[in-house]
Amino acid sequence: MTPPPALNSAYAQIGLCVVVLLLSARPLGAYIFKVMWDGPPNPPWVLERWIYAACGINPRTQMNWRTYAIGLLLFNALGTLALYGLQRAQGVLPLNPGALPGVAADGAFNTAVSFASNTSWQSYAGESTLSYLTQMLGITSQSFLSAASGLAVLMALLRAFARSSSSVLGNVWVDLTRGTLYILLPMAAALAWALTAQGVIQNLSPSEAAEQLEVAGAPATSVHTQPLPMGPVASQTSIALLGGDGGGYFNVNSAHPYANPTPVSNFLEMIAILMIPSALCYTFGRAVGGTRQGWALWSAMAAVLVATSGLTIHAEQQADRTLAHLRVDQAATVLQAGGNMEGKETRFGIVSSALFATVTTAGGDGAVNSMHDSYTPIGGLVPMVLMQLGEVIFGSPGSGLYGMLLFAIMAVFVAGLMVGRSPEYLGKKIEAFEMKMVSLTILTAPLLVLIGTALAVLLPAGRAGISNPGPHGLSQILYAFSSAANNNGSAFAGLSGNAPFYNIGLGVAMWFGRFVPIAAVLAIAGSLAAKTRRPALAGTLRTDGVAFIGLLLACIVVIGALTHLPAIALGPIAEALQMRDTP
Repeated sequence: MTPPPALNSAYAQIGLCVVVLLLSARPLGAYIFKVMWDGPPNPPWVLERWIYAACGINPRTQMNWRTYAIGLLLFNALGTLALYGLQRAQGVLPLNPGALPGVAADGAFNTAVSFASNTSWQSYAGESTLSYLTQMLGITSQSFLSAASGLAVLMALLRAFARSSSSVLGNVWVDLTRGTLYILLPMAAALAWALTAQGVIQNLSPSEAAEQLEVAGAPATSVHTQPLPMGPVASQTSIALLGGDGGGYFNVNSAHPYANPTPVSNFLEMIAILMIPSALCYTFGRAVGGTRQGWALWSAMAAVLVATSGLTIHAEQQADRTLAHLRVDQAATVLQAGGNMEGKETRFGIVSSALFATVTTAGGDGAVNSMHDSYTPIGGLVPMVLMQLGEVIFGSPGSGLYGMLLFAIMAVFVAGLMVGRSPEYLGKKIEAFEMKMVSLTILTAPLLVLIGTALAVLLPAGRAGISNPGPHGLSQILYAFSSAANNNGSAFAGLSGNAPFYNIGLGVAMWFGRFVPIAAVLAIAGSLAAKTRRPALAGTLRTDGVAFIGLLLACIVVIGALTHLPAIALGPIAEALQMRDTP
């Protein structure tokens, strides 16, 4: 039996994504290892030397985990304050052709925390709220620096596994500098050029006036214009995607034709979200002396990505009788042989939209090319669960892999309990301190999600933002806090989040959801680095085989997904059952 065309398209797009990620993982991962582990040529390149000299940094100085953590946290705190001040003062600063006023205090706080924490949650419309200066100097800079921070934390953890009886983890300023100069900047420049070639705009012009063809209720002879926003879109979009900080220049993000005009640009943007996190798996293998270890983690991530992509696409391709009167399923027949086209761009269709939704929530990015609020209950459930897993299915640069490594530590601990052996991972003994820090990291986000959702449901200020009653309204709130606490930034787009309650509440969730795990991961790194690395013995649990991959995935599902099951049951699952029973 020949699969329908839509199924062929789904197979082709998912397969092409996986193949491109697989082929790029080794060369890019080897390059990242060379830059971050060995360093660039000695002496380092001129620009790097200038940065160290200007900032008074001795690149040869090694730091213990406390010094490394304090430096990283203070650096990000200062970045948050700088972005907050820039938003508040933008009304009197240059590069503001639209004469946009300063951003309100609660909105500026939310946005500053959002981009410093690599979340990119946006409660504002970028093209009508932020000036060019704020977009370029503030938002884009934090997109680079927050991504570099994730890379730095990961490299500290990898050194902890690789070193034996060491008290130091490297130099945080060197890691931030090299991650930005040699990885993020050149890749962002190349992607910006490719996106511009596809039609993404890049300029500093004021808004253009376009003459409308007709205006409802206006005389036929009258002329009306519509402002078309301009700006440095390609440069911001490129680093937002590559760095996992997927904030969009436009309110509708990658659904806007100026930010994502063609199917080719759409595919490039999906690959950009996952390329660095995918390559870091190979970097991990090189760092610990066994590339099979990295490929094992890559395989686990890829398996979940393929399964969840297929489920989302399948859910959105199902025509629902409760939507029949809207004829959204009939509109889809032009492209995808039926299904739910509500909230999706016709130039992408169902498959590309659903795949993008899965990629952006698996990849920890937050960019969207369709409105998740319009997805079917199960179609919206999958992106929500991917975030609630801790965004370890590739995730953002650095943070996705170090989150997965924490689950790997949990998996070997569980395996050790099952067979009565002391747990070890990559030659390092896992003891009580590591497990306390792992538990703190893994449980921080669920705690923020569930408490934040409960408060929003209980308080009038929280319920005021809901645009749909019943289970879907709960899903809107649950999705928002899942996105904030797990540093994703995507939204259902049905919740009115630009209000003091959500700006402050989600800002708090973003801050603690990002920086509590970072501090805990660096504490784990300090503890592991001080231990002697033991050689593998005949009875040592293999962590590069199929059995361990299965155990790892079981731990992710049990700990990550089931923690949120009661809330999910009251939201998207209840909505799915409700729609099924609708006559």
